[in-house]
Amino acid sequence: MDNATIAVLLPCYNEAATIDKVVRDFRRVLPQATVYVYDNNSTDGTDKIAEAAGAVVRYEKNQGKGCVVRSMFRDIDADCYIMADGDDTYPAESSPEMAELVLSGQADMVIGDRLSSSYFTENKRAFHGFGNKLVRALVNTLYHGDLNDIMSGQRAFSKDFVKSFPAISDGFQIETEMAIFALKHKKRVKEVVVQYRDRPEGSVSKLNTVKDGARVLAMIAKLASKY
Repeated sequence: MDNATIAVLLPCYNEAATIDKVVRDFRRVLPQATVYVYDNNSTDGTDKIAEAAGAVVRYEKNQGKGCVVRSMFRDIDADCYIMADGDDTYPAESSPEMAELVLSGQADMVIGDRLSSSYFTENKRAFHGFGNKLVRALVNTLYHGDLNDIMSGQRAFSKDFVKSFPAISDGFQIETEMAIFALKHKKRVKEVVVQYRDRPEGSVSKLNTVKDGARVLAMIAKLASKY
């Protein structure tokens, strides 16, 4: 892993309350990596804080997490990619293990599995747990999978996965699309249990449970008809 190039990818929209810690945590546990923050029209100075913490800051003007991921995957070349959110809900400490699974050739995608650890006690938002269970059941049934956490925002990827993934989603459907793509195309997928934590005080979720949940279900239906 010493000679491999690792890119940490952090899509961000108004994460000024947490981005300094997130960038510094990833730089500490993966000192050989380059940390990229892709700012998605933040108005709270997220970009300046990230830059001061040591991140390479880039911008995506098209709103939505899927748009950001599409740009990151297109723009950046690395041997291994680590993706996480900028809200400090995912532990950077899990990323070396995830990167090693990719760099050793054991996985094309590694998912940080929240649902097998602390998610249901840490996440305080109504219906999020139900939504995660529903999406997991639908995707695993439709695509003959056995994944524990379909919608996790913490992942590691091989270069082959990143450069072949079509990324048609614009919003929070992107993680579900990744899982379906991996299952349909027989990619090597591993899961690492991670200790999820709820957002700290002052940090606000951008996910709309009903609206974004409906979009995820529509994505599953769309890809089922496509494949």
